[in-house]
Amino acid sequence: MSAQGAVVSAVRPGSIADELGLAPGDTLLAINGEPAKDLIVYRYLSIEEKLEIEIVKADGETWLLDIEKDYGEDLGLEFTSPTCDGLRRCANKCLFCFVDQMPPGLRPGLYVKDDDYRYSFLHGNFITLTNLKPEDWEYICRWHLSPLYISVHTTNPALRCKLLNSKRGGNIMDQLQRLSAMGVKMHTQIVLCPGLNDGEELKRTVSELGSLYPAVQSIGIVPVGLTSYREGLFPLRRVTPPEAAAIIEQLEQWQHDYRRRLERGLVYGADEFYLLAGQPLPPLAYYDDFPQTENGIGLTRLFLEEFATALSKLPRKLSRPSRIVVATGTLIAPLLQHLVQSVTAKVRGLEAQVVAVPNILFGPEVTVAGLLGGRDLLAGLKETAAWARENNGVIIIPEVMLKSDAALFLDDLTPGKLAAELGLPVRAVPTTGEGLLQGLIWETPCW
Repeated sequence: MSAQGAVVSAVRPGSIADELGLAPGDTLLAINGEPAKDLIVYRYLSIEEKLEIEIVKADGETWLLDIEKDYGEDLGLEFTSPTCDGLRRCANKCLFCFVDQMPPGLRPGLYVKDDDYRYSFLHGNFITLTNLKPEDWEYICRWHLSPLYISVHTTNPALRCKLLNSKRGGNIMDQLQRLSAMGVKMHTQIVLCPGLNDGEELKRTVSELGSLYPAVQSIGIVPVGLTSYREGLFPLRRVTPPEAAAIIEQLEQWQHDYRRRLERGLVYGADEFYLLAGQPLPPLAYYDDFPQTENGIGLTRLFLEEFATALSKLPRKLSRPSRIVVATGTLIAPLLQHLVQSVTAKVRGLEAQVVAVPNILFGPEVTVAGLLGGRDLLAGLKETAAWARENNGVIIIPEVMLKSDAALFLDDLTPGKLAAELGLPVRAVPTTGEGLLQGLIWETPCW
């Protein structure tokens, strides 16, 4: 997108846009007289059967095109950005903001604080609602941006102002009620900070959010994430295993009450609580329609279900013996070790080890696989790599460790460099139960 319109990045071959002669570098200015402000407007307007679109070609020539097509038929355009005015940045100074705890020297995009309601609608990004202007509220209402994903953390006005370090944070319930009146559905999250928004404050927040059902479709509770880079920041601590167990007990009670009244659990706890407490994950029914998997809620249960289904595809014996190293974070490693042992017990010729890699990049309190850097893997895998090199060894990593659009770890090390340093092929597999088995058993491309 540009300030004047939507800049085309790609045109699907054989599409309407392709037949009309549109090309990358062209700019879509308007559809039926409506400025093409962002991807949302484009999607809503372009579904119509009759369109008049205004285009500025890359050479500066202006085209006005009349189009007749089937209702809902896509024009075949992709754009350089979802919005024409950039990304709305967060102006808050949340006490627990993960971006403020980042180590120096990483790529610039990792330090961006997003608080854009359009990205919330398009991609499920969580927003605080503190930077909305009157025209933004009008936009949300006009285009019916539903659902939105809202970072609530607490409904206590004074406490929310403190947590967000923003004077504009206190009217969250009024804002949620306003969205409800517009017919907007919401998925809400609470980042749990021990000693601040837990205990009675958490009970209040869950109760008040629950009162907004069905507008509030889910309440996700996740533990605060802390790195080693908190010098000068508000003193916070991690959730302890006993606290995680107590939260699980409270979650089960809330779920029981809401299911009885609403036929929906409504409140869901992050997988990390269960792994931290050493307790079994809830069954599939607990998660209803899995509304917050991107928030780390229910992903592990889905992983286990996919793994169990894929087990039936296992061969009895490998065509040639192999040794596999499964690299992961310290939080999920015990569970993966149990799963991998169940595979090696069934498949002759397969040896595998799960390595819990400590996080050096962010610090040892960061335990998830997706935040491991390439140099963390270099340091954590050297000893096991020597074992694996003896017999057709391969290192497998989950794709969540890599940049979504490039083969780069968070510290910009490449899987190819990792493979060269360790002397073993590196195989990135989908972060799913089937992906794990794919890495263990079936040949896939490696670095």
